[in-house]
Amino acid sequence: MPKNFKEELLFTAVMAGLMVLVMAGYNVALADGFGNHYIREVLLGYPLALVVAAICDLGIIGPGVKYIFFHFIVNDYMKQKQIRIALTISVMMVAGMVTLMSLFGMIVTHNFGSNFFLTYLHTWIFNVFMALPLQLLIVGPIARKILGAVQARSAVKAATAAKQSPESVNE
Repeated sequence: MPKNFKEELLFTAVMAGLMVLVMAGYNVALADGFGNHYIREVLLGYPLALVVAAICDLGIIGPGVKYIFFHFIVNDYMKQKQIRIALTISVMMVAGMVTLMSLFGMIVTHNFGSNFFLTYLHTWIFNVFMALPLQLLIVGPIARKILGAVQARSAVKAATAAKQSPESVNE
């Protein structure tokens, strides 16, 4: 898990960047199929969707999920292994992000159908079925691996600096 704001930004950039790209491709394919315009449609919608996803993640869903999790859900069993905490938070994040981003997608594409609620429910269900396994099996592990590598490199730099610090004082 990220330990500071810089790591939180990196983790969010990787997570949101990959999730938005794949989910944009998925939703364009569902709506329009794989035509000549597929890649263009995905890439045109990607920047705005990424910004909205990052704002939702960092400003709304992320803080809300962490508050609920650490105040009401976490227990001693989960604390035994960090992955249990990460997976639970991931599932909660997917639920929240799909809820907001499905609405965003409907608004941007003007896809309201004849019944807004049923169209939204349909969109939400289809997005959950894609986003949850994508997050748990592919994007989450990639983001955690990148974050772990950054944290390990930071730890090595800190240890090296700590070793060099006493020597420079003695000289």
